[in-house]
Amino acid sequence: MRRPRRCGGLRPLLLLLPFAALLSVATFSLHSPDRLLVTVTARRPSSSPHHLHRLAVSSLEARALGLGGAPPLHADAARAFRSGGRLLRDVLSSPAPPPSAAAGATRRCPPSVVVSGARLRDTGGGGGVLSLPCGLALGSHVTVVGSPRRRGDVAQFAVELRGEGDGDTAPRILHFNPQLRGDWSGRPVIEQNTRFRGQWGPALRCEGRRSRPDEETVDGLVKCEEWSGNIGDTSKELKRFRLQNHITGQKSRNWIDWPYPFIEDELFVLTLSTGLDGYHFHVDGKHVTSFPYRFGFVLEDATILSVIGDIDVQSIVAGSLPTAHPSIVQRNLELLTELKAPPLSEENVELFIGILSAGNHFTERMAARRSWMSSVRNSSSTVARFFVAVNGRREVNEDLLKEADFFGDIVIVPFADSYDLVVLKTIAVCDYAARVVPAKYVMKCDDDTFVRLDSVMAEVKKISDGRSFYLGNMNYFHRPLREGKWAVSYEEWPIEEYPPYADGAGYIVSSDIANFVASEMEKGRLNLFKMEDVSMGMWVGRFNSSGNAVAYVHSPRLCQSGCADDYLTAHYQSPAQMVCLWEKLLQGRPQCCNAR
Repeated sequence: MRRPRRCGGLRPLLLLLPFAALLSVATFSLHSPDRLLVTVTARRPSSSPHHLHRLAVSSLEARALGLGGAPPLHADAARAFRSGGRLLRDVLSSPAPPPSAAAGATRRCPPSVVVSGARLRDTGGGGGVLSLPCGLALGSHVTVVGSPRRRGDVAQFAVELRGEGDGDTAPRILHFNPQLRGDWSGRPVIEQNTRFRGQWGPALRCEGRRSRPDEETVDGLVKCEEWSGNIGDTSKELKRFRLQNHITGQKSRNWIDWPYPFIEDELFVLTLSTGLDGYHFHVDGKHVTSFPYRFGFVLEDATILSVIGDIDVQSIVAGSLPTAHPSIVQRNLELLTELKAPPLSEENVELFIGILSAGNHFTERMAARRSWMSSVRNSSSTVARFFVAVNGRREVNEDLLKEADFFGDIVIVPFADSYDLVVLKTIAVCDYAARVVPAKYVMKCDDDTFVRLDSVMAEVKKISDGRSFYLGNMNYFHRPLREGKWAVSYEEWPIEEYPPYADGAGYIVSSDIANFVASEMEKGRLNLFKMEDVSMGMWVGRFNSSGNAVAYVHSPRLCQSGCADDYLTAHYQSPAQMVCLWEKLLQGRPQCCNAR
């Protein structure tokens, strides 16, 4: 049975008009009143043909939400909508590239880069940073010349390849960390790892023992070479025996041929190279370690090489670099056709899933598409969409528009993205579910949440049909923090307890609650709060107190802090973990994956 079409007249069109006014260079046309699928034809200044974007743009905008009032977050949201409109307009109104450039969609980058001398000293601290404009490619190499130094009882430094982002938000695509005076083991080690969203993966530790013969190699090279000694570990002894072995060729019976490759205050030449299977490190011409690539960390995304810690860097040289950086979508199109979202149908939709994401989270979205969203594409009763705000960087927005146009599973929420305004994406999820995909149930999750779709639906079916409900990993009697990073002021939240709320990693509400949020927010009757999950708890509480009995359903299997076996959802999952979880699920094993 088909769901009756929602006849909204001109209302969805009118909701879009303020945003359309911002995009004065664009023409918006709605294919039907109940499908806010927007075809954007940007009028380019160039003489080339118009570039067509077929985009789903949320109908949210500041005036429709009644923003700009007294609460501080409302004023911030109004400014974010104005800024986001300008950013999106700039991308849509940019001149179309010439045909040759459009075919390649590339920018030119230098094949090699160097930083040394005064430029390194200007950075302070003895370390150094090298920008890699187009990232790395197969066969690229980076050479660092420097000398370790001691700081108290510690002597360690790190060479890192980083992706986009500030502070902990920047992924560590590679972390190479020599610890000259050892760590808890008391022996000098070299530790290698990756870091995703502030969480480290399992470390590869090289402690002086050569990798086992039966252990997997990396491009034919062992992961750890051998170094060791059975007399003291002081720098003078290391230098003396190393010099003896290196110059005279004489081998001390107390030492193997190659001691720990780094010595305090002694110059070294470290070369990092990229192979087919992983990274390789050589020190003074000798192979020391190799680190296999981890899924989700891409060479071309390594845009920064940094050297930090107890080290004086003389120079950093990178060579054999890619000279062009293809756009995100165009470098993958030929392989990704099967990941496109099917068109919206007129059939009944049981579950709509809104996935909160950020403009530069392409890797996270791809991991979801390749894993649990396969179940969504194969289901006629489930629809999933990513909800993404506008990024402050033009190139990120350009890539996002291409990605949205190709996959058809992204809804752009036209405000300038910021952490405190994530709640606007949740409102957009409710609004889209109310106006575009009328579904029986509405789920919200994050782009690093793995959803076990069949089991989630089975959990929902346990609730009496037709009853209003709020299903999640519920929090009761939680108190706001008044100090620290997550502090909430009394102006923002004057009460000493939050209302009951579900953790934001994944929760489900009945459609009447989603409709209530969309409608009441449009009328300006609901307040914004910077914590998205608490906001939903506030709104459900309002709905409950207005004469609608809501069933609060707690399920710890909607995991907030990682994963537990037999999960319904798993949170903070890296791209590698998402794929691993999917492979296990296909084998009938709903078990967690540890590797990041």
